[in-house]
Amino acid sequence: MVTSLREIPLRTLSDEPTTLAELAGDKVVLLVNVASKCGLTPQYTGLVELQQNYGPRGFTVIGVPCNQFMGQEPGTAEEIAEFCSVTYGVDFPLLEKIEVNGENRHPLYRELTQVADAEGEAGDIQWNFEKFLIGRDGAVTRFRPRTEPKDAAITEAIDAAL
Repeated sequence: MVTSLREIPLRTLSDEPTTLAELAGDKVVLLVNVASKCGLTPQYTGLVELQQNYGPRGFTVIGVPCNQFMGQEPGTAEEIAEFCSVTYGVDFPLLEKIEVNGENRHPLYRELTQVADAEGEAGDIQWNFEKFLIGRDGAVTRFRPRTEPKDAAITEAIDAAL
């Protein structure tokens, strides 16, 4: 899965073509579908802290804006970039706004939603801030939206992947 996930065509928030391989190289990646107007939006603080703490060790967060959950990411790319930068000091990469569920689900999420969470459940993204840790070896670990970025389950998984 490592090659296929890391090679799926993506676009950055500034509309540049890329892939996870180009954005992250061989770093451990925490991919998160994000939204600016969600009750879970304060999780950006923890994501920025993870980036600061683990980034020097070969880790990156990548945010994936999505407006599929009650329209909680309605902004343009410019508005999303400004909100993330000004409000939370986001310095990790952000991708273009995509769909993570349904008929128009992005190919990246077609692959990721096949991964089961800790309870053994795969399938649709439940809400904003669902997280996927992608190891250098291609192993994927799924964390549901209410699992905070600094939760021990996530930090221990990052440590193990690094």
